[in-house]
Amino acid sequence: MPAKRTLPYVILGIIHTQGPQTGKQITHEFVHEIGEFYHASHSQIYPEFKRMAKDGWLTSEYLDGKTIRYDITEEGLEVLKQWMEEESDDDATSSLKLYFIRDQKDPLLQKIMNEQLEKHVKKLDHLKERKTLLFSHDEKQDHYGHYLILTRAIEREENHIKWLKAQLGN
Repeated sequence: MPAKRTLPYVILGIIHTQGPQTGKQITHEFVHEIGEFYHASHSQIYPEFKRMAKDGWLTSEYLDGKTIRYDITEEGLEVLKQWMEEESDDDATSSLKLYFIRDQKDPLLQKIMNEQLEKHVKKLDHLKERKTLLFSHDEKQDHYGHYLILTRAIEREENHIKWLKAQLGN
């Protein structure tokens, strides 16, 4: 099954949090803000506007005969809300969802972070089991690069868990 397209939800999130936007403004947001953790090119963004308008998620209006400004519809808002509430498959999607949360007391914040905490704890447990299985003795001398990558992955997961717990107040 193909992966769910994320781009339309990101566009909806930008317009919902910042108000009606031109394509140039939305592209700027990708380049300067969202681009830190999610990438979409100009050639991906503009065709998406047409699909989203056709789906009834966006409206468009010409500002000066050539510049189009997009706004979210009620249907688009409902689609965005459903996506925000779905469990995220990966860290990038979770980061996008967090980016669109405006209020520290938003219940979705706790939900998303708790889901991520659970996933990262499971991943850390798995990585530690692999380390024990593969490198319980001196095997690291024969596969030192693998050992380094595995220990770095464990450290990354431990740090991510520590950050999540700090944000959750645990």
